[in-house]
Amino acid sequence: MTEGMERGGGIALWRQIAEQIRTEIATGVYAVGDRLPPEADLAARFGVNRHTLRRAMAALAEADVVRIDQGRGTFVQAGRLSYPIRRRTRFSEIVSAQAREPSGRLIGHRLEVADEAVATRLKVAAGTPVHRVESLSVADGVPISLAEHWIPAERFPRLVEVYAETGSFTKVLEAHGVTDYTRRSTRVTARVADALEGQRLGLPPGSAVLVTENIDVDTAGTPVQTSRTLFAGERVELVVEQGDDPA
Repeated sequence: MTEGMERGGGIALWRQIAEQIRTEIATGVYAVGDRLPPEADLAARFGVNRHTLRRAMAALAEADVVRIDQGRGTFVQAGRLSYPIRRRTRFSEIVSAQAREPSGRLIGHRLEVADEAVATRLKVAAGTPVHRVESLSVADGVPISLAEHWIPAERFPRLVEVYAETGSFTKVLEAHGVTDYTRRSTRVTARVADALEGQRLGLPPGSAVLVTENIDVDTAGTPVQTSRTLFAGERVELVVEQGDDPA
């Protein structure tokens, strides 16, 4: 009898294979980000044809246990991160609450002057100096989102220093006396990632990203940042929370 398979036991072979691989992932045989053995090797291991093996892999992919990248292989993934859209949206808190390790990395920074669109969102005059920051946010080492932030430079002069040290925009704001802030608005769209975005997020060509355009304000209602965030569509589900704490 082939490893772990019970033929004629009433449970389809593809289901048994899917459960065996799911168990191996849960027990650490394969970690998040690992590539599973090639299709031919798995089919030989379980003593089944490729059609049966592919059906098992498709079931695991549908359950967000694995990700199938054509031409590259099948990779273990952590399942979609549930990301709420609400008045208080904190990446570190959201990720930590789902038993994952959050971190952030500064990709790029430059000082520039606010154009009309950015100035309108930040309620400043066009031409006001702003920090333009690109950052990558990850959970358990897996890229989750890529963002551009525009933040008034005069009010937050130590932005780069604090973010480089903490990897947190909440900490940046706190370091400049903003102890609390809330989301004033969130606009959500979807599109296909371009080549550079896909590379930074570790996505195969043609992958979808969820795009949010946000404005955050302090307790006085003054905008402290506006941002555009690209979430890896296969790793994140955006959840709009309603009630007493709307976005």
